[in-house]
Amino acid sequence: YTLLKSPYPDQSLVHVHADAGELGRVYRPTLAINASPSAFVEAFAGRKPAATPVWADETAKLHAAYLDWSTPPESGPGAVQMGPIMNYLEKMLPDDAILTNGAGNYATWVHRFHRSRRFATQAAPTSGSMGYGTPAAVAAKELFPERDVIAFAGDGCFLMNGQEFATAVQYDLPIIVVVVNNGIYGTIRMHQEREYPGRVVATDLKNPDFAALARAYGGHGETVEKTADFAPAFERARASGKPSIVEIRLDPEAITPTRTMTQIRDRA
Repeated sequence: YTLLKSPYPDQSLVHVHADAGELGRVYRPTLAINASPSAFVEAFAGRKPAATPVWADETAKLHAAYLDWSTPPESGPGAVQMGPIMNYLEKMLPDDAILTNGAGNYATWVHRFHRSRRFATQAAPTSGSMGYGTPAAVAAKELFPERDVIAFAGDGCFLMNGQEFATAVQYDLPIIVVVVNNGIYGTIRMHQEREYPGRVVATDLKNPDFAALARAYGGHGETVEKTADFAPAFERARASGKPSIVEIRLDPEAITPTRTMTQIRDRA
């Protein structure tokens, strides 16, 4: 994508702001409207375009491209495929389920293949903060106890703040943490392989048994080593009524939805 040019954008720009002093301060709008967001939306309530917009065909093409891009692949390296797992979750989770995540390559599966159907259904960092997903899920479940709350965490991500699982157990908050365990700091390893092929430093992890860790805390734990095992493991976790960890043991070759680690290394 490209940003707007300042001060005169190439596009027609309608700038709505409650503070008249902000209108045109950075970008010169085609039309400036001094109104609060709520007043502006209320004024447009019930209005419809007079005719089919000139950009309708282009919008339809872009929407079709998005649907194709956000359809999970069915195959990839290793015995566990994240594509079918995301497809399963997309179909079975209710529309108001809340998904949280931290930072790492594992999150690309969530962001790309989960199609949000309501507002306020995702909590994720905007600044690449690892360890965010588990405490965010604890807070979300406390605020919305009636809704499913699913946290995604990489193994390195979980080890930064995973102790907050104890808080979920203490306060009886039945979140489900999906730990995507590939045994490495995936994003950093990917950058190392891309920039310095074959020269990797301090990105291998020696992890605990995350399912056993969940049980040690007083929660429910599951381990998934092949794709077909995920759905029944997730359903058992959901039915347990306890805070749960579902550990997915993912091949580190499956570093992105579109490229393997070997492909990234070979293209370096």
